[in-house]
Amino acid sequence: MYAPPIHRLITELGKLPGVGARTAQRLALHILRASPQDAAALAASIQEVKERIGLCEICFNFAEGPRCRVCSDERRDAGLICVVEEAGDVIPIERTHEFRGRYHVLGGALSPIDGVDPADLKIAELYRRVADHAEPIREVVLATNSTTTGEATALHIADTLRERAPDVVVTR
Repeated sequence: MYAPPIHRLITELGKLPGVGARTAQRLALHILRASPQDAAALAASIQEVKERIGLCEICFNFAEGPRCRVCSDERRDAGLICVVEEAGDVIPIERTHEFRGRYHVLGGALSPIDGVDPADLKIAELYRRVADHAEPIREVVLATNSTTTGEATALHIADTLRERAPDVVVTR
């Protein structure tokens, strides 16, 4: 029905989370109606993000450079770590302006059914961070999602931290 480049665009847009076939088609048609400058700006911004954004060397949040803005902020409490599943989970916590610690992004949640085990996440890095940190970690807040996988992940981390670092307070 569509020329191959349009069909390819619809297919690629349909791979985005939450974008079904009809939404992908609407987005593709919107891009076709957009000015060449607007379409080029969209393409350039996607390319720029892929080239310039990586993971923070400390917390694994998104970062432009070796460290994210939170880990670079000396005013943040380095002794308080909030563990989240995905980088997007940091945003709602930051919007509250209440949490003044730092984060640790796991990159997902444990799910044996889907083949996701501790080695697939940044759990070992969290344990190293708690054990080897220059400033002692006082508390780890487990802010994983309240799904079955999120709860299982929090339980696994809490049990291991209580065993490996009994002086660190673990809260949910």
